[in-house]
Amino acid sequence: MRIASKAPIALAVAASLLIGGCATYTGQTNAPDDPNRTQRGALIGAAVGAVAGLLSGDDATERRQRALVGAGVGAVAGGAVGVYQDRQEAELRRRTAGTGIEVSRDGDVIKLNLPDGVTFDFGKSNLKPQFYPALDQVAATMAEYNQTIVEVSGHTDSVGSDAANQTLSVQRANSVSNYLVGKGLVRERFEVVGMGERFPVASNDTDSGRALNRRVEIRVVPLTQQGG
Repeated sequence: MRIASKAPIALAVAASLLIGGCATYTGQTNAPDDPNRTQRGALIGAAVGAVAGLLSGDDATERRQRALVGAGVGAVAGGAVGVYQDRQEAELRRRTAGTGIEVSRDGDVIKLNLPDGVTFDFGKSNLKPQFYPALDQVAATMAEYNQTIVEVSGHTDSVGSDAANQTLSVQRANSVSNYLVGKGLVRERFEVVGMGERFPVASNDTDSGRALNRRVEIRVVPLTQQGG
């Protein structure tokens, strides 16, 4: 598949985006309440987005967009993107309040952070049944605001081998995306990638830091007319 062939290149590009920032993260600073964490998170989000885009490729992106149009999913007019995402963000915040899902915003991209503790048992890739209602709310919102691409990335801590962590991250990302698709979302909207332990948001030297690094991230990217 195209994903397998492009993954090393995409990850190399993503790593280059983090030089001087996340790529040189030492684990010595940036505790969970560190004011620099937001900036670091934004850089990681940009890198993850770059990886997802490179994994798809221009031709794959065009095919997906054509498939979305064929499925009745249109693009948002450029001037309306901000308002469209504002409304979707507000709805996601309302529907996921108290579920453990963290909602944030980076420009026109809405980001959802699904922490390991509320989503999966340790070392497992099966979604916890008690988390289904939260994902049901996410799916319902995405169904209502369907003019978006949904990028799902899995992340782990550094415990265990690189290969095992990579496999687990892919499995967890697939579990989330498959659940959402099972709720009626169009599969062509989804880009799924496993990041393994490559992009920590906290130190892997502490239990609390490792818990933050074990996560699935969802980026909700507007499908705009300019991009289509």
